[in-house]
Amino acid sequence: MKKTTHQLKIGNSKRNFLFISRWGESLDIAYTTQQEGNSVKLFIEDKPSKEIGHGFVQKVQDWKKHLQWADIVVFDYTGYGEICEELRAAKKIVFGGSQYTDSLELDRNFGQNELKKHKVKVLPSKEFQNFEDAIKYIKQNPDMYVIKPCGEIQELKQLLFVGNDESGLDVIRVLQAYEKSWGNNFGKFQLQRKVKGVEVSVSAFFNGKEFLLPLNITFEHKKLFPKELGVSTGEMGTSMFWVKSSPIFEATLKKFEKTLEKNHFIGHIDLNCIVNGNGIYPLEFTSRFGFPQIFIQRAGINEPIGNLLYKIANGEKFTINVKKGFQIGAFIVVPPFPFEDKKTFNLFSKDSVVIFKKELKEGVHPMHLKNINDEWLITGNTGIALLISGTGTTMKDAQKMMYNRINNIIVNNSYYRTDIGDRWFEDSDKLWSWGLL
Repeated sequence: MKKTTHQLKIGNSKRNFLFISRWGESLDIAYTTQQEGNSVKLFIEDKPSKEIGHGFVQKVQDWKKHLQWADIVVFDYTGYGEICEELRAAKKIVFGGSQYTDSLELDRNFGQNELKKHKVKVLPSKEFQNFEDAIKYIKQNPDMYVIKPCGEIQELKQLLFVGNDESGLDVIRVLQAYEKSWGNNFGKFQLQRKVKGVEVSVSAFFNGKEFLLPLNITFEHKKLFPKELGVSTGEMGTSMFWVKSSPIFEATLKKFEKTLEKNHFIGHIDLNCIVNGNGIYPLEFTSRFGFPQIFIQRAGINEPIGNLLYKIANGEKFTINVKKGFQIGAFIVVPPFPFEDKKTFNLFSKDSVVIFKKELKEGVHPMHLKNINDEWLITGNTGIALLISGTGTTMKDAQKMMYNRINNIIVNNSYYRTDIGDRWFEDSDKLWSWGLL
């Protein structure tokens, strides 16, 4: 097909990108956008994370002073929705959320009610303001539950607890422990009924009017240790693939298309679900980049990521050019991850060097790093060093590429999961049998 002048301009233009980051998580995207020939400036809000990205891209202290310079502003996290809307009203090109999508993610009760309003089946859940009422509720309604913190505290992923006791006794014990350690500072939380099945996410980019194809199907590995043992970390790794259509998408996210347009959303949105032979049960929204999802998606996208973000934010309608097969990624982390402990971080991890046995950096995504004299050093305070990705026509091919790349890297005291992607072989059989692939 012959390209129009406008399409050629978009493909060849070099632009000014201003990245607004909560914790520096979008360093890899900003750095890659710069390597593609664009000018990039990065602002990081969190003070302990301020060193992240130093030496990779230009850092700024006050992002508002650079708005006029920017051709596009990219927000990498939830909570900036009101600012995004103000900038869009001022005719800036913005990739980011809205007040509505902020609420979908941060206010779990709101998210569940919106799902019901859009005729999406949800699991029973109840919101609580204190532990005493929650414990009383479980005793009156014995069952398996999941504890889900709400608001900003949900970023402490180790606080999410998935119960296994059919009478809820394990959840009661955890709530009692939280009451002793957190008191009244915990804030709102949700108890959600637990069901067994396959945990799978469906996500898509949204250009302000409609979802762009293909869709992304993602399988997260959240526990610290292999075979889903240990504390919840948010994520240790992910496997994924792209599809033109999905029964899960049609039953859930697709129903939000008009609402997202009405509420001025332009960005990426993900809905995590539990699915089984009885149905599809949405768990929670992520209405921004997923981490590490976006890095692994980048490994599977066949066009410059900066160009992609600009076209989406500019309201372009197009099909994303992606690799066939599978993409996979694993975090390499260091102490005290997944916990916060400044003394441990300073003792074992701060300024540790990332060493490459061979100078091969394809599929290596810098996370909480700084670049000093061409040496990659760990900084920040959480201990997330790198995300390593791999791709392949089969899941085993993608795994092999990723773990070969991991074996090329030495980071003192580091650890990572050795089973990312293994779940796919059993999960895919179940999904096929339920008609969900």
